[in-house]
Amino acid sequence: MERFKILQNLLEEEKCFKMICGAGNEDAPYVKKLALIYTLAGAKILDVSCNVEVIEHAMQGIDMAYELSTKLGINIGVRPFIMASVGMPGDHHVRKSYIDPNTCLGCNLCIPVCPTEAIPKDFTDELDLFKILGGNFETEDQSKEIVIRELCIGCGKCSNVCPKDGIISYRHNAKELKKLLPKCMEAGAETFELHAAVGEHKVTIEEWKLINEINPNNFNSMCLDRLNLGNLQLENRIEEAKKISRNKLIIQADGYPMSGGENNYNSTLQAVACADVINKKFNMRVNKRKEKEGPGKAKVSSKRIYRPISVSIPIILSGGTNALSKKLSNQMEVRCNGIAIGTYARDIIDDFVSQKDFYTDMNIIKKAYQIANKLVKNNT
Repeated sequence: MERFKILQNLLEEEKCFKMICGAGNEDAPYVKKLALIYTLAGAKILDVSCNVEVIEHAMQGIDMAYELSTKLGINIGVRPFIMASVGMPGDHHVRKSYIDPNTCLGCNLCIPVCPTEAIPKDFTDELDLFKILGGNFETEDQSKEIVIRELCIGCGKCSNVCPKDGIISYRHNAKELKKLLPKCMEAGAETFELHAAVGEHKVTIEEWKLINEINPNNFNSMCLDRLNLGNLQLENRIEEAKKISRNKLIIQADGYPMSGGENNYNSTLQAVACADVINKKFNMRVNKRKEKEGPGKAKVSSKRIYRPISVSIPIILSGGTNALSKKLSNQMEVRCNGIAIGTYARDIIDDFVSQKDFYTDMNIIKKAYQIANKLVKNNT
């Protein structure tokens, strides 16, 4: 209950920065580095794949951050919460790209657009040789799969550039949640997020019930966007989710999922708009009052009054978020209780965490921390 109160206070004070390591990112060593840097930088939630090994590595990164904080003169304060992401079939965050080796044209267009290098640069050479020899790939043979599953984040960029339909498809990594979620909690996860921006409402609510049964004592988050759900469907889903979670529901308002590579206001606009829809329905009332302008004249003005977290739904912005997200939400007078950043947060430190001597060169860690810390401060 103590950790629930800590998270509740962070949300109330709008100081909840969430680092999205990648809901579909199962590259555990990479997640460990992200956890290290963003723990030092002041992130309060680390969003990781619902994968025991990944969670264990995130824990290691957090522990290492505390060990290094004294040397770097950093006061981390509250230990970050690990949030494990659970995906529904069809959700972009947890799907894995599959390139059919039997129909692939070998054009190489997909290789340079993959942001995580999940498509090997030399796969077409091996593919051509195999076809020349008259081979045929068994589609169920995972050893012959082109895409490296652990690196794929399901962003869809490869299928966007593929010149022929049907070559690239997506597979959902179905998980036995009843067995998996308790194991994730044993490994260090304190809260879960259901990526639920899909049309299957009944199935979504059933999974949400299960998550809350397994983790009843802390917040759980539901990630929703308006790509598949209209405003009315969005509101109805939140209404049902709140009945189940009561005061332990966070909504992640996902503007335009996985589009945060650019640092401009337009990229983050839809996240703020999604939060505005939710706030107007659940979290605020408009207080209208008359103000005198002059003799016999009166002006009607409106002031947004937000309800406290204990009786409202905390919102975390995501999807296209960047260094300007908090600033835009403030300008638009749209309250958000936290900012979650994935693509942009990873990109700005990638040159540092990808270096071979990352763990042995304190200057590399320090430079990455300084960049990440600036991003966290801009959004809290």
